[in-house]
Amino acid sequence: MTGDPEADPYAELADLILNVGRLIRVRTPSGPEVVPLTPTERQVMRIVDLHPGSAPSEIAQRTHLQRTNVSTALRTLQGKGMVIREAGPGRGVAVHPTGRAVANLATLRSAWSRHLCDVLPGERDAVETCNRLLGRLEAGLTAPPTAGAQGDGHT
Repeated sequence: MTGDPEADPYAELADLILNVGRLIRVRTPSGPEVVPLTPTERQVMRIVDLHPGSAPSEIAQRTHLQRTNVSTALRTLQGKGMVIREAGPGRGVAVHPTGRAVANLATLRSAWSRHLCDVLPGERDAVETCNRLLGRLEAGLTAPPTAGAQGDGHT
């Protein structure tokens, strides 16, 4: 890192989020109870878990991934037993998590909770505040850009 982190707290936040995410992934359990996923598959599964029944085009829009990359990830996830594709409205497709995906996510979330609780004991209120902030950040970053928006990101 270069410069004074206090000079740009937004850049520091981004840097910390990226590094903390990497450190959590390093501590993510592996083994027969956990289905390994690529970064693209993780992004797709997050949307499928949060928005079951989404069409592949919606998943692409929410993840900011190319539609072809989403289609490839969905085929692989289906092969891993993580998603099912069903007929949706009209000629569309609706993607849903499977029981295996639900169990996989529960295993991961339990492990993540234990790790973070060990690092931040007694900080539940602060973690809940952080979760609200990061949830707003995620929503803002996944929202489609508004026409003509050109701010510097410091609003």
